[in-house]
Amino acid sequence: MALAPKFAGQAYSADVNPKAVHTIELYLDYVCPFSAKMFNTVHTSVLPLLPSKYPSKLSIIFRQQIQPWHPSSTLVHEAGAAVLRLAPDKFWSFSAKLFEQQKDFFDVYVVREARNDTYKRLAKIAASVGVDEGEVYGLLEIPDKEVDGGANVGNKVTDDIKLMVKANRLTGVHVTPTVLFNGIVENSISSSFTAEQWDEWLEKNVGASK
Repeated sequence: MALAPKFAGQAYSADVNPKAVHTIELYLDYVCPFSAKMFNTVHTSVLPLLPSKYPSKLSIIFRQQIQPWHPSSTLVHEAGAAVLRLAPDKFWSFSAKLFEQQKDFFDVYVVREARNDTYKRLAKIAASVGVDEGEVYGLLEIPDKEVDGGANVGNKVTDDIKLMVKANRLTGVHVTPTVLFNGIVENSISSSFTAEQWDEWLEKNVGASK
């Protein structure tokens, strides 16, 4: 599936994006422990392989998959959308920090917290990777008064979230993590994949002869 330019920060390529001939899409949720496990392996062990082993041959896309049975899932992905707006080159670094702290946004740790207070914590995480904290919060903050007679107004990244959700629904993805390879669900890849298994899989499917 194509990637809208406004979400270009979700993609990591070993070289110039248009040269990538294979695409891996990772459908991940920031408050899913299994997504965190997969992301950590990919971020620390797979992405570093791309420039040397698969230049111009592979693009990896982080598809933000909101899981609505965790109410905070929407909030954390809104923060990801805010980072994409402000500093797309920081998206993967922000995601790494958020996954490190994902437990802080599990159900029991947000149930008594006001929504805007959760956003403030997320903005601080963005600041830790060099994104302006005030600008992130400005995109996330929900007004406490009606706007032009409307009370269900969302925030400044609501429309971006709608586009992400719409695109993801077209694939029929439900569980996280889910991996697509060139548009097809790749069930052989799981969250338990080690760095060595990723290396072996990539060599077989994306190697020089492919």
